[in-house]
Amino acid sequence: MKYIYDLHKTMLSRNLILVYEGEFTQEITKSVLAMAERNMDSMGEESSIKRKVFNVMVECLQNIVKHSDDFNPLSAKRNAAIFIIGKEDDRYVVTSGNPVDTEAADALKKRIDEINELDKDGLKAMYKDIIKSNSLSNKGGAGLGFVDMARKSGQKLEYDFEDMGEGFKFFSLTTTILRF
Repeated sequence: MKYIYDLHKTMLSRNLILVYEGEFTQEITKSVLAMAERNMDSMGEESSIKRKVFNVMVECLQNIVKHSDDFNPLSAKRNAAIFIIGKEDDRYVVTSGNPVDTEAADALKKRIDEINELDKDGLKAMYKDIIKSNSLSNKGGAGLGFVDMARKSGQKLEYDFEDMGEGFKFFSLTTTILRF
């Protein structure tokens, strides 16, 4: 049972206020968002910051639900993913992770690098271009999520891909929202 205490200490040391690992559905997404919102309310967070954090959380969770591949070599779980939100003095950190196939990983890397190269005006122009083109992917997304996360946070998106074998990678994405 020591691992429970170790996990607790890790969560405290990293200022994690919400961690969820497992299957993500629309219902679970709603519950995670409601818990995070209650946590921010109980901490007396400003409404403008809550809106930014909430927007980023919604985009992260939608990405997991829409784009997570049905693969987890460590268990029989389908769509196993993780979502974490942490609060430090001057920022919130929203992190998500889920398996993707190698081809999707390459496309994600290219897309995020392209977004990270843009300034505020460039992000705004890209957002408008995507809205005007009005094209949906085969998974129902228009490609606005990462752009919107970068716009709302005002920060570069951080990401990583860990090889899982069998043609899959674990995609981790971190978005930081400053509290001022």
